Amino acid sequence: QVQLVESGGGLVQAGGSLRLSCAASGRTFSSYVMGWFRQAPGKEREFVAAIRCSVGSTCYADFVKGRFTISRDNAKNTVYLQMNSLKPEDTDVYYCAADSYIRRTISSRPREYEYWGQGTQVTVSS
Repeated sequence: QVQLVESGGGLVQAGGSLRLSCAASGRTFSSYVMGWFRQAPGKEREFVAAIRCSVGSTCYADFVKGRFTISRDNAKNTVYLQMNSLKPEDTDVYYCAADSYIRRTISSRPREYEYWGQGTQVTVSS
């Protein structure tokens, strides 16, 4: 069983920055793909970014490329999402997720991530 705990959300003005953290339990963290997703009320959960913790390869949604950076610290079992140049449309609940299945490519599909955190609210004011 893997438990994920997000932190770092909050209120920020447009153009500002936030760093989200996701602390994971479990001894095999380094073999997982860790992802960040976001979801607004009444909308489907959408992929933001993911990282294959064993090698550090990353994948980003087009709408965050150049603004968000995903990284991990395997020693701390923690993955981060650095969010810069935030826009009001980035306002959402952000979720951390873990995919323990070994795949050829990093998945952007929420259904392929078995473990989820409780979410952290990010609000960007205009």
